[in-house]
Amino acid sequence: MHEVEEAKALDGEHYRDSLSNVNKDGKRLWIFAKKPKGSLYQYRTLFAWFLYIIFFATPFIKFHGHPLLLFNILERKFIIFGMPFWPQDLNLFALLMLTFILFIIVFTVLFGRIWCGWACPQTIFMEMLFRKIEYLIEGDFNQQKKLAAQEWNTEKILRKGGKHVAFYLISFLIANTFLSYIIGIDQMKLLITDGPLAHIGKFASLLIFSTVFYFVFAFLRELVCVIICPYGRLQGLMLDPHSIVVAYNYLRGEPRGKASKKDTATPAPKGDCIDCKLCVQVCPTGIDIRNGTQLECINCTACVDACDEVMVKINKPTRLIGFNSKNGIDNNETFKFTLRNVGYSVVLVGLLALLVYLVASRKEIETTLNRTAGMLYQTQANGNISNLYNIEFVNKTFDSIPIELELIEPKGSIKLIDKQIIKIPKDELGKTSFFIEIDPKAITSNQNKVLINVKSNGVLIEQVKSNFVAPVN
Repeated sequence: MHEVEEAKALDGEHYRDSLSNVNKDGKRLWIFAKKPKGSLYQYRTLFAWFLYIIFFATPFIKFHGHPLLLFNILERKFIIFGMPFWPQDLNLFALLMLTFILFIIVFTVLFGRIWCGWACPQTIFMEMLFRKIEYLIEGDFNQQKKLAAQEWNTEKILRKGGKHVAFYLISFLIANTFLSYIIGIDQMKLLITDGPLAHIGKFASLLIFSTVFYFVFAFLRELVCVIICPYGRLQGLMLDPHSIVVAYNYLRGEPRGKASKKDTATPAPKGDCIDCKLCVQVCPTGIDIRNGTQLECINCTACVDACDEVMVKINKPTRLIGFNSKNGIDNNETFKFTLRNVGYSVVLVGLLALLVYLVASRKEIETTLNRTAGMLYQTQANGNISNLYNIEFVNKTFDSIPIELELIEPKGSIKLIDKQIIKIPKDELGKTSFFIEIDPKAITSNQNKVLINVKSNGVLIEQVKSNFVAPVN
């Protein structure tokens, strides 16, 4: 049983006034969760292994010699599913994040906080990896409580020390993988082959990430979901009576209690809940799901498996605790889309369509043309008037691209400085400068429009505009 039950008794709606893992004095209560078992737990385990494979294997997957996913914040370079993104694509990246957030909102409105229990990295690593190692080394919840309460001796030092060493080693492995998403797997290989001293900055980052992950999974644990993560607090705004959540069917379960031989010949009717408290013991955040939907609930379904096991033993229907909505329990309503759900879904589909269109129409070469700041026109030896320009190219492809500049308006010529051929390296930024020369007889205004075609191998890529400053005769 959790220490929570020993520290406080909840009645009515008072359970909503305090956290399940904090006592009346504000001291944290360490949660010793009973090891779950059941069909849903098996499905969660299989799904977790599927996510582990994706997480640990993706850095090794390359597309045209480049990472499939890369989030290099320092160099402001991102690769998503083989497509490079630069700071100039910030609008696309922001739209992608907005679409993802809205997807989570829609998913929450429809199916509650199931993301937290089944797909969130915090839960996947905590419950499906670190918690299992804890069970392996320290035993189930009763053995863990006994170990925590006993005096320090050889057994406690070995078990506790072994667990924390294992926790840090796994955190180190996770940190290596996490850093691979930032700097790329090739840089990580160099860190290993060249040694830490040759890449002291990257190695320091690796140790910082490892320590943070270790601290989160060894000490913070459920506090991340309850206090740090804003998503849990926002769910109160997103859920409605139609949302499917992990819920206790109080109409069927109440009044709870075990049948007793002391009952009279016509005992008061009792619900299916026998008040065994197994649903509380297996909860990783320490709540009693029978009190109703709560901030701390991550919809991990451990309580569903525990309750189903008891229902089978006492020959009662399963899913006394299960996926249901408030309207489903109160009015026996089946799931249906509401106007709110349809509205969210329409917006989500619209954002997805816009994102697909913008990605499909994205330019592979992005050009920025500016007249050199602080410089006026110049008169050349041949009498022509010239302006100096700076041009910048962002190559968003994985191939080097040759560039030709063609002056469309006004009539004149382009003269490159130092370079006769412009070639932008793959996946990089290219810059150059050039003069535009115009016959003074063709000048009719102080400000003249400049239009230049940017081509590659004779194919038009983009048209860029600027202005030309000159004296008027």
